[in-house]
Amino acid sequence: MSKPLKLIKANASNPKLWIVVGIGVVGVVIMAETRRRRSKAAGIKDFGAFVERFEILPFPQPPPPAARQSLAGLTFAIKDIFDLKDHVTGFGNRDWERAHKPSGKTAVAVTALLKNGAACVGKTVMDELAFGITGENMHYGTPTNPQMPSRIPGGSSSGSAVAVAVEIVDFALGTDTIGGVRIPASFCGIIGYRPSHGAVSTIGVIPNSQSLDTVGWFARDPSVLHRVGHVLLQLNSVEPRRARRLIFADDLFQFSKVPTQKTLYVVSKAIENLSGYQLPKHMNFGQYIVSNVPSLKGFREPSTNVQNGTSALKALSSVMISLQRYEFKTNHEEWVKSVKPKLGPDVSDRVLAAINTSHENMKILYRVRTEMRAALQNILKEDGILVIPTVADSPLKLNTKRSLSAEFHDRAFALSSIASMSGCCQVTIPIGKHNDCPISVSFITFHGADKFLLDTVLDIYSSLQAQASIASNSVPLPDTNGNMDASELLKEKGNAAFKGRQWNKAVNYYTEAIKLNETNATFYCNRAAAYLELGCFQQAEEDCSKAILHDKKNVKAYLRRGTARELLLRYKEAAKDFKHARVLEPQNKVASLAEKRLGKLMS
Repeated sequence: MSKPLKLIKANASNPKLWIVVGIGVVGVVIMAETRRRRSKAAGIKDFGAFVERFEILPFPQPPPPAARQSLAGLTFAIKDIFDLKDHVTGFGNRDWERAHKPSGKTAVAVTALLKNGAACVGKTVMDELAFGITGENMHYGTPTNPQMPSRIPGGSSSGSAVAVAVEIVDFALGTDTIGGVRIPASFCGIIGYRPSHGAVSTIGVIPNSQSLDTVGWFARDPSVLHRVGHVLLQLNSVEPRRARRLIFADDLFQFSKVPTQKTLYVVSKAIENLSGYQLPKHMNFGQYIVSNVPSLKGFREPSTNVQNGTSALKALSSVMISLQRYEFKTNHEEWVKSVKPKLGPDVSDRVLAAINTSHENMKILYRVRTEMRAALQNILKEDGILVIPTVADSPLKLNTKRSLSAEFHDRAFALSSIASMSGCCQVTIPIGKHNDCPISVSFITFHGADKFLLDTVLDIYSSLQAQASIASNSVPLPDTNGNMDASELLKEKGNAAFKGRQWNKAVNYYTEAIKLNETNATFYCNRAAAYLELGCFQQAEEDCSKAILHDKKNVKAYLRRGTARELLLRYKEAAKDFKHARVLEPQNKVASLAEKRLGKLMS
């Protein structure tokens, strides 16, 4: 009897050992052993990341002289959306788990990782039905964000992100439809990768919305991220080095409350001493898609020129959500209506909206997607990388009511919709902290350029971390006081430039006036008006806050700050400013109209 057959006979009665014998041309025997362990039994603190703990050993290492498997020695976890042979795929919901049988096959992506030497150690918690970005789950519990335990970890791939962040595994698989990898990566302070749409097989992955779904992954180490990417994307190991052209989307950084000293400045400094990087360019991305994605026009709200960019981003995210709802309904309406699953309140509302959705002209949603991809390809070409904030806000507090989180979602979707709707690849890179909250930037490049983007991360990561450390320890230098008459003269020059629609020149004059007299509320308020015309909403908000600090009855400052906050999609704060302006001036028509407009938006 041959040695493999003797081994099978000797272990046939052992329920914990399965041996799969595959006889190929060279008679290779493939063995895989699975040992199940529940996390409680193992006594391992996993921060609530796992639905189930077990161990699936990788395929055997081929004998010399074959090269060592690229992922040998690494461990990984998978989101409970991936099929695993003999395991039920839970999809984040107990009723789904009860209604489905164990899978007959393992997902293609998981098999690829096992074949290349990595060991799978468990399935992780996710948002129910992959329908959320908070990471909360009423059935399995919410994984603990190790960076901020009282805050959400982000989702929908929350457990996978946490398992990597607390170093239980070297990397983990998730899925990203509308931000499911990028957002938890940012909130948990790790690297997250969303590949080009369709670049990684989704066979054996429960669909949420096929036009948006991607298989993504998390890692702490850029070299691990890179190696996993080469396996999943089946990349060639050698490719000619290309120059890199970074493009900063200045208007998108307006959404973020993190100072640009800790984001844009860090990226700029990081590439200064690296070869192959051109000087970064700057653009207004919102205005660009207004001009280059014409099918969005029907989804945009009436707006002024200044508001056009923000309106376009809101419209893009609206199309993304409509597309997700339509495809989710196509995939799961029958199951939802027949089973009537128990869902968390937030997920229940989203699923109900999807099931009740009706779109007479779906073609326009797909047309927007096609135009977005072409628009990104046109600006990025073969060497461009768009730099944006991953998220606009800090993680929400756990169990925040949906009515209080609407703006958080609006602002998150405005950013995540860019890659989701274009199908481009995007990587989230941590760059330190601000107010004890992890912060990150994201790089986006054109569809199909995954190797280019992964190589960029490997190239720039250590320099980014070094500059982030410097930025976190630096203190802005205070301005000096100067002559009062000279500052008034500069203010008048600024006013003249403003009237002549020379916004940048006006900002420069007001800035010089402020350096000479930093307690004058009018200087800040006037500069805020110029910033609004330039679309620099965050700077406008900051200037108005300084103006109010020095003059609490400055009506213009409240009106302008309210306008800035509205354009940053922070409606409740904006409404408070307009209300305050009306208290100071009860007949102010601008404030009155703004209050009514915001009331409709918030309802």
